[in-house]
Amino acid sequence: MSEKKIKIKKILRKIKEDKVLYLLFLPTLLFFIIFRVWPMINMRLAVFDYKAFGDWKFVGWKYFEIIFKSPQLKQILENTLIISFMKYILLFPFVVLFAILLSELASKKFRKYVQVISFLPHFLSWVVIAGIWISVLSPSKGAVNQILNVFNLPSMSFMTDKNAIRWVLLISEAWRSIGWDSIIYYAAIISIDPSIFEAAKIDGANRFKIIKHIILPALVIPMVTMFILNLGFFLNAGFDQVFNFTNDAVNSKIDILDTYIYRIGLINGQYSLGTAVGVIKGVVGVFLVLVTHFVSKKITGKGVW
Repeated sequence: MSEKKIKIKKILRKIKEDKVLYLLFLPTLLFFIIFRVWPMINMRLAVFDYKAFGDWKFVGWKYFEIIFKSPQLKQILENTLIISFMKYILLFPFVVLFAILLSELASKKFRKYVQVISFLPHFLSWVVIAGIWISVLSPSKGAVNQILNVFNLPSMSFMTDKNAIRWVLLISEAWRSIGWDSIIYYAAIISIDPSIFEAAKIDGANRFKIIKHIILPALVIPMVTMFILNLGFFLNAGFDQVFNFTNDAVNSKIDILDTYIYRIGLINGQYSLGTAVGVIKGVVGVFLVLVTHFVSKKITGKGVW
């Protein structure tokens, strides 16, 4: 029997032994095949003239030229980069900090309460979250403006203020995600051998020195990995959030690539043009992941793989 057939038999035997695990994995696999892999076939729409009935005509780079000549592109791209920078770069250290602070809580019971409370917003849809924040920031009855009025400060319409709306997006994103995103870092902290902490305390290290010399080095690999993976979504900027928070007064400040694709692709029916923008997003995302991976490999010796 050839070596190749022996390997195939071993794989099939392994699958049979762990068939329950593979069955549990099957729904996830089908989801990604149907909603992630299969749609990639029709990325060819970016270079074809779409017709509901009849043959598609190859048009080359026509739609890419239209995009780059669009007067709206500069502002939309600027909005996307600024909002993504705020979410993926500015927010990143606070996620790590939250995980460290969570691990420093002495009371296990209180820590569980904090975990539950911080995780809950992640399971809410952006429709619900937008409703909560619009209510809280209401200029007439909102809790924030009521607090401002107590200190004799004027009420603000945060949701229609062009200077405030991006910070509203950032803070609402932090409220929703900071607890959930900290799980991987918290798991890395609690996996550190307790004897290392005991040895550090015997040597006279205080909590700050333990965090600096033990906890932070243990978080380097997950931090680098998550940062690189997040950069792959850098041009996303969060369609669901922006779509639910936007209005005519602030649209020019938070109109991003995803909302642009939604308008031209679904609302206006320009499917090829919308696909072309999506292709650009995907290519840039892959490029950012690869560049960050190789830079990280050079500097720290760690990357995604």
